[in-house]
Amino acid sequence: MATRSRHPGFQPLGSPEDIQRGSLQLRGIVFDMDGTLCEPQNYMFRQMRTALSITKQTDILDHIHSLPEPEQTEAFRKIQDIEREAMQNQIPQPGLAALMEFLDQCGLQKGICTRNFDAPVEHFLEKHVPNHVKPFSPIITREFKPPKPLPDGILHIARAWGAIDGGIVPKGLGLDRFLPVVMVGDSVDDMAAGRDAGALTVLLRSVGKGQSEDLAIDERTDVVIDRLDELISLLEADSQLTDYNDDDVPDFKRPDSKYLLIAFHDTNQDIDIDVADMLFRL
Repeated sequence: MATRSRHPGFQPLGSPEDIQRGSLQLRGIVFDMDGTLCEPQNYMFRQMRTALSITKQTDILDHIHSLPEPEQTEAFRKIQDIEREAMQNQIPQPGLAALMEFLDQCGLQKGICTRNFDAPVEHFLEKHVPNHVKPFSPIITREFKPPKPLPDGILHIARAWGAIDGGIVPKGLGLDRFLPVVMVGDSVDDMAAGRDAGALTVLLRSVGKGQSEDLAIDERTDVVIDRLDELISLLEADSQLTDYNDDDVPDFKRPDSKYLLIAFHDTNQDIDIDVADMLFRL
């Protein structure tokens, strides 16, 4: 697995673009849907694999895309039937409305990048997102190719937000290229896509609901949260920062740690420390 430097974090929200040299001004947050905006429905994947007669080790979409016609169309129909039934039981994640309202107040963009198809996404947004919340845009579903874990969907969203200079989606992995974007998800596909796009990755922990405990300490996971609205305190510019010293360098592999997503430069004239390349522990 390729490695990269830590994402540098972001300027305090509302800061002028040039106030903090070396740190990024956050443009927006990309969300996965299943298990992130709504609670996990992992039974769907067991049902899909049974319907397609494939093992857990086989990627569902990769398998379907490998089929000739008309088998491919029939396979998509089978999994869409399962998704349509499951969408009737969608439950929004705790803290969803509060986080969406906060992002709107801050003028931050919201996008969705999911491997699901359009109908469950539209159903969730209509039934479970308050009407006063500004729309998610863009919304990337499985019609977009290639899907996660490749980073192309996130890069497409970043380009739509003007977060990629020149409007050109860069090629290759974002190992040395950092975007002013956060990717929030609950799966290894989300963390891999976010990491390779150059986004800061946030894992919504759901151990016991099909998520591996190892994902919280995976190199591709930057920050771990337990509720969506925990992102509010992590993004607020007036949150308390701890004093910097060598012992405060955060260990990103500790799932019980929480960090500000804002970068900070020490303004003490007697200390020449640029700490924009790390996040601070709350």
